[in-house]
Amino acid sequence: MPITPATETHSSPNGTAEPILLELVDESGVTTGTAEKLAAHQPPGQLHRAFSVFLFDERGRLLLQQRALGKYHSPGVWSNTCCGHPFPGEAPFAAAARRTHEELGVSPSLLAQAGTVRYNHPDPTSGLVEQEYNHLFVGLVQQTLAPDPEEVGGTAFVTAAELAERHAREPFSAWFMTVLDAARPAIKELTGSAAGW
Repeated sequence: MPITPATETHSSPNGTAEPILLELVDESGVTTGTAEKLAAHQPPGQLHRAFSVFLFDERGRLLLQQRALGKYHSPGVWSNTCCGHPFPGEAPFAAAARRTHEELGVSPSLLAQAGTVRYNHPDPTSGLVEQEYNHLFVGLVQQTLAPDPEEVGGTAFVTAAELAERHAREPFSAWFMTVLDAARPAIKELTGSAAGW
């Protein structure tokens, strides 16, 4: 099996390698245990905690991320600004801010909770399954991006109309529209009615 972000280990404080664990939850989002990252995504999938971030610039344009080709799950497709999994015991807000900085090299100037959404999205290409209890966040980005090429294949700021055009012609993550639609009330509140979200 190739080494990918899903199967590699990370170093613990004492320097030993440990598998990446996800926090398993019940249908109400209450923690029930942990599972190794890749195992949690094997069919039929284990329900686990996740987060999705939507950052906008001052003009109300959404920052999209194209997932790097080396990603274990949904490589090369477009998706929201940042998404991922908190470490067991890590607050979703802290994880969202941490991963946004790790992947894109920026810290949001504003980041606010935007609710949760629960979904089950199989990925036909990889055969993996996203069974997620997803914490949503919206915010503003005012810094110059410095993406990590191992995580990010490309970025684009788009208006609502430009997103519709891009979504019609390019591949997006299976979960993208689910999390976008769930976050829309908070996005409209953040960007204002003129932005068209």
